Amino acid sequence: MSNNLGIPTRAENYSEWYNELVQKADLADYSAVRGCMVIKPHGYALWENMQRALDDMFKATGHVNAYFPLFIPKSFFEKEAEHVEGFAKECAVVTHHRLKANPDGPGLIPDPDAKLEEPLIVRPTSETIIWNTYAKWIQSYRDLPILINQWANVVRWEMRTRLFLRTAEFLWQEGHTAHATYDEAETESLTILECYRKFAEDWMGVPVLVGLKSEGEKFAGADHTYCIEALTQDRRAIQAGTSHHLGQGFAKAFDCKFQSAEGKLEYVYATSWGVSTRLIGALVMAHSDDKGLILPPKLAPLHVVIVPMGRDEETRARTFGVADDLASQLQAHGLKVKVDKRDKESPGAKYNYWEMRGIPVRIEVGPRDLDANVAVIARRDTGDKETVALDSVVARAVELQGIIQSDIYQKALAFREANTVRVDTWDEFTAAFDGDGGGGFVVAHWDGTTETEDAISAATKATIRCIPLVPLAPSDAEPGVCVFTGKPSAQRVVFAKAY
Repeated sequence: MSNNLGIPTRAENYSEWYNELVQKADLADYSAVRGCMVIKPHGYALWENMQRALDDMFKATGHVNAYFPLFIPKSFFEKEAEHVEGFAKECAVVTHHRLKANPDGPGLIPDPDAKLEEPLIVRPTSETIIWNTYAKWIQSYRDLPILINQWANVVRWEMRTRLFLRTAEFLWQEGHTAHATYDEAETESLTILECYRKFAEDWMGVPVLVGLKSEGEKFAGADHTYCIEALTQDRRAIQAGTSHHLGQGFAKAFDCKFQSAEGKLEYVYATSWGVSTRLIGALVMAHSDDKGLILPPKLAPLHVVIVPMGRDEETRARTFGVADDLASQLQAHGLKVKVDKRDKESPGAKYNYWEMRGIPVRIEVGPRDLDANVAVIARRDTGDKETVALDSVVARAVELQGIIQSDIYQKALAFREANTVRVDTWDEFTAAFDGDGGGGFVVAHWDGTTETEDAISAATKATIRCIPLVPLAPSDAEPGVCVFTGKPSAQRVVFAKAY
């Protein structure tokens, strides 16, 4: 069963609703390559807007962009044991550099004479190739810090994929920085974490929990990992960004030392951090409804669509002219505007089309409206319509951008608060994760061991999403007893089922 737009409702089948919506809203399509996706223009425009906002934040904090190779020698991964163990099962490997005609039949085969002396890993993340390079660049404390980000694609050979949320290839940014001291690297990790929080909340309109990952959930090879965690409408967590303090592990693996101001040779401290096109999936799951996308105006590829109407050439010429004039005025205010002049579709079909694609504001201009010197403005987020005097339409459409941006954040925040619970017993914990959906954020005591974390996950499929940097409630910072083992617990942590 589906709604009249040809997609299931969230209540009927949330997973299928998401899959169908991503395609029907022209964000992405499946590729001929298993586990990969084609990002369509509407989806890529959304990613470009995310890139611009994040890139400005990074540069404002002193970072610069560079680019490192897609291919990484296998031996580089072998230098950092924890790192290679964390990524080994996801690596795509290049073994030959040439094909040849198959001498025993049709088609092509790898040329045996073109076998590489050393296999190359298709980049799943760039710590190893970058730290091999940094070891050449860094000689003295004067060479530090290095604050580099790159926009790139990576490959992680996922077996179970879903558009944007988990694909074999995806787009992201990855920052890699080098510092003289532990404290400088820690400051860097937290600076980027705040950039990610601000972007998620102020641009995406998605409230996030900010915290530390447990030892079992941290990045492979990191000293510790910070994260932001969002909640989707089916009450599952989605990791929206991570910032890793890497300590000196990669510097030691690649013998990256610097001479300090005191003349001592010391290993460099490192960080790495990244967000990806997964953010688009998080955006869809946090805000959208059964009619399609709901996009925050700060990131929407279009801010306003104008639909002029008329049954004959004379009325269409009149409404089209007014629509074009409104578009020019709105564009002068910095908004991106589309005038939908298609003549084969009915107004209702046009409304559905733009609602599916999440355009924040729609302006309807009909001949009767013009006779009354008004136009109708519709909000995508609430569906509310209002009739506005023609000379006030531009000001109101501009004003609504900020109102919608704020309102969708507040709605998502209220949803998260309503789906955050505190439990003290194992029965309460398991009851929170019974039934369909994710169960929301469950705040509970944990004894701090990986063994208990693994046992809880095996029993409920819930994992520790983060140890909040700031307690969600004052009582969360108080000691207690673990819900699973009854052993002492220093503070409550946040559990959830996750994508």
